[in-house]
Amino acid sequence: MQQLRDIANSRNLLWNLTLRELRSKYRRSVLGWSWSMLNPLAQMAIYTFVFGVLFGAQAPVGDPSGITTYGLYLLTGLIPWGFFSLVCGVGLQSILSNSTLVRKVAFARESLVISQVLFCSVQFSIEMTLVCIALTLAGSFIFPWLPITILLMILLAIFAMGVALVLSVSAVFFRDLPYLWTIINQIWFFATPVIYDPNTFDGKVPDAIHSILHWNPTAVFLRSFRATTYNGRSPNWNDVIVLAVASTTSLIVGLATFNKLKRRLAEEL
Repeated sequence: MQQLRDIANSRNLLWNLTLRELRSKYRRSVLGWSWSMLNPLAQMAIYTFVFGVLFGAQAPVGDPSGITTYGLYLLTGLIPWGFFSLVCGVGLQSILSNSTLVRKVAFARESLVISQVLFCSVQFSIEMTLVCIALTLAGSFIFPWLPITILLMILLAIFAMGVALVLSVSAVFFRDLPYLWTIINQIWFFATPVIYDPNTFDGKVPDAIHSILHWNPTAVFLRSFRATTYNGRSPNWNDVIVLAVASTTSLIVGLATFNKLKRRLAEEL
């Protein structure tokens, strides 16, 4: 509880750190915040050409939306995955890149990670808004499921925050972690059905591996996001319960790990 009180007492710093990230993200760039949507659109175009055109990959038919556009199917996976990956990436560097502040100022160090999550959440919200508009125009009946979609976004932010807290404090003690995380992130990406239909694995991998891939938290997140956006229907409520448990567990583990190691941060930096 003391840890949560310290974070609450640092809320002004947390707010200022978040504003700093928002103001500096695309400062002096010509297109500004447009880049937040251009990057996933560029990825979508590349993956659509490689997998959709060259390899003939097809999106599953949206049920009941009837959408079959592979690019839209990709976007509903790339945007949530990109948010998770971004939070973990910037969270991992949040302590190392603010070493002077950590050494000289007494404050809740968790604020450095949480501010990154809040900053990324703003970008995530913009991207998801545009995706929902595009899917609505394509024929998906999204509006009744917007509250569930927002709930899923909050759960994903909590899950990513827990992972980022562990990564940020661990990177101080294990300086090879940023390089190792690059490899882990690539493996995790392809273990998550971002660019392919999850039914692809049916009958092709052992049951144990299939279960791991099916219940991989990011796979469950994408399955639920695609239900409410691409398909335009309710997600599987068992999946939502799993995500609530996974997100809560991730946050608790992240806060506990950070709290245990943060006392030695200043001397390690």
